[in-house]
Amino acid sequence: MNQQVEQGHRMHRVLSNLSRLDVDQLDDADRERVETARDLLEEVSLLTRPEDGSETDAPTDD
Repeated sequence: MNQQVEQGHRMHRVLSNLSRLDVDQLDDADRERVETARDLLEEVSLLTRPEDGSETDAPTDD
């Protein structure tokens, strides 16, 4: 699997897992950590997604 695709898949999987957490069961500090992690992953996802659907210019180890 292409490294970029694999990394994107991992980010999506982690974001999905964070979104499924029942944050009502967490204390305030953990709730804040989950929210921060979710926000950062969404930001990274938007930054690494090509706007036109083409490959990014980021180097890969292919």
